Amino acid sequence: MPNRRQFIAGMLATGLAPTSSWGDAGAPAYLSAAAHSDGSYALCGISDAGDVIFEIPLPTRGHAAAAHPTRPEAVAFARRPGTYAIVINCATGAQQAVLDAPIGRHFYGHGVFSQDGAWLFTTENDYAAGRGRVGVWDAANGYARAGEYDSGGTGPHDIKRLPGSDILVVANGGIDTHPESGRAKLNIPTMKPNLTYIRAGELLETAELSPEWHKNSIRHLAISREGQVAFGMQWQGDQPEPALVGVHRMGEGIQLLTAPDNALRNMQAYVGSIAYSSDEREIVVTSPRGGIAQRYNAQSRQLTAEISLTDVCGAATAPQGVLVSTGTGALVHLQGEQMVTLRGGGRQWDNHLIGLKLDTAKA
Repeated sequence: MPNRRQFIAGMLATGLAPTSSWGDAGAPAYLSAAAHSDGSYALCGISDAGDVIFEIPLPTRGHAAAAHPTRPEAVAFARRPGTYAIVINCATGAQQAVLDAPIGRHFYGHGVFSQDGAWLFTTENDYAAGRGRVGVWDAANGYARAGEYDSGGTGPHDIKRLPGSDILVVANGGIDTHPESGRAKLNIPTMKPNLTYIRAGELLETAELSPEWHKNSIRHLAISREGQVAFGMQWQGDQPEPALVGVHRMGEGIQLLTAPDNALRNMQAYVGSIAYSSDEREIVVTSPRGGIAQRYNAQSRQLTAEISLTDVCGAATAPQGVLVSTGTGALVHLQGEQMVTLRGGGRQWDNHLIGLKLDTAKA
């Protein structure tokens, strides 16, 4: 791979190479940040079989990444409250740009591209105002900062795009934080999580939980092909949590998925990632705190199975199922009743697996 990357880099530098695509980076199926036992960090491209196709060093621990829809570019976000993100050419391994959060802002570790790849959107904290923002970056102009707008809530974490559109979905967790207080949660009694739908800066719709469940922080998102939003939550209350998974569709109300009390306790009030199965009949959520993955029937909206996996967190749609990753280095394919452990290369996988539902054919 190093020789191939050097060759591609040389071709690009001389202008002789055609427009590059994810095929030039080995056509990965997933991206994930990882750590090594020596304390170094990297962004990895992973195949459907669990092979590491490329590995690019990162200066600090990563969280999630955003993948360009056509070019082999990934934006690697530092763990919140990070103030920078790195744009990487995954075909050559070269750093293309650094995104610095404006003064008074920090990133939440997530971002998403517009449908045509011209713009990158990032979730950010305006910590002086205690308000969430969506940063807008010009991917066609060296990722220059182009503007920002209100996220429609406090503590925006995950951000996704509805299929076939430029409608953004933002998981506003409702929790106010400030860098001077570290990761302390400053407003638990008054937190107000929501989902917002935004297009070109215009707030189209806001969906909220029932007031009695306002301490259920909405954190992570998965989107079905038909635009249904599944979301995972992190409970901040003292009494038992009502649910940790919900679904929503624009124009409708939020519906919570049901699980027995003991199963909710097993998650230790924390969903780390969420994903639809390939046939969208299941929704899978993970809890690194509980060391467990749970499977819900997407039609009946009831829990169907639990799988114990130490430090499991990452989850992404996979061929015929869902792939999950663990901090102990495992990549596990959940397919029906089967659980197949793939090659992981001994890395410690970080919080999220990012699926590349992209056309990886050469341009």
